[in-house]
Amino acid sequence: MAAFRALVLHEEGGKVTPRLEAVEEDRLPSGEVTVAVEYSTLNYKDGLILNGLGRLVRNYPHVPGIDFAGKVASSTAPDYKAGDAVLLTGWRVGEVQWGGFGEKARVKASQLVKLPAGLAAKRAMAVGTAGFTAMLAVMALEEHGLKPGAGEVLVTGAAGGVGSVAVAILAKLGHAVAASTGRAETADYLKSLGAAAIVERASLAKPPQRPLDSERWAGAVDAVGSTTLASVLTQLKYGASVAACGLAGGNDLPTTVIPFLLRGVNLLGIDSVMCPKPRREAAWARILRDLPMEKLDALTEVQPLSALPDLAGKILKGGIRGRVVIDVRA
Repeated sequence: MAAFRALVLHEEGGKVTPRLEAVEEDRLPSGEVTVAVEYSTLNYKDGLILNGLGRLVRNYPHVPGIDFAGKVASSTAPDYKAGDAVLLTGWRVGEVQWGGFGEKARVKASQLVKLPAGLAAKRAMAVGTAGFTAMLAVMALEEHGLKPGAGEVLVTGAAGGVGSVAVAILAKLGHAVAASTGRAETADYLKSLGAAAIVERASLAKPPQRPLDSERWAGAVDAVGSTTLASVLTQLKYGASVAACGLAGGNDLPTTVIPFLLRGVNLLGIDSVMCPKPRREAAWARILRDLPMEKLDALTEVQPLSALPDLAGKILKGGIRGRVVIDVRA
């Protein structure tokens, strides 16, 4: 069978090493649908995997990449035929089975979503898991009562992938967005996405000094976790919610039950990995409607497969602004 190019991870002497290699198609995992991948993307989890962190991958050699978009090359599933434009995010693809950092991928039909009409593969990967997660967070906040005009909506880790897309979507929907970042040089960038105010990360990153602080936020999207999320909980308005979807600052949560008991706030967990297909399709439809594509293009850069090892280190250090699309054919 024809070989394809992929970024393959090898574990050598306890260290994970990436190499661009030619891979035979018969080495792909089992699945009903083989996809000719056009684009993938770089997420925080990809950074962990490429650096061998978090024990997310147990078996090597391994082709990472938790997202991809392209066209069906072959299919034994009735819902997909050759030439169909498809995308995949999550389902632990790129972790427990080979993923999208190669020119071919093979997965279960149930893991795919047909690319919405009007959304190109490149833009779908500019959204990727990060933007998809941001949309799920906004949907959860809306389902718990958030409406435009309710007050400031906070986005933490705002210059990252999840945060950038969340800022753009919330602003498009008419919310007053406060963007929290530790990178002062990104202030103009965040304002161009629609942020009305910039919040210094340090003001939220300190452990809360008391169980309740002054009410400020009508809602929040938190990609940081740890003491930042704890601080946000103390500052939510009565009955408001925070959608928790990241742990860039740590996976602990040093808080108390007081905000829940005295202000009736809500902590909403956002999982994009095992999200059911109907909600996935609803979220992608909302992305097409509510994410300004010109802003998505402005926050996106395109890089080749060969750039991934360097980019993986940068994203873990907070050195990536916005979204990075990977052209797997370049």
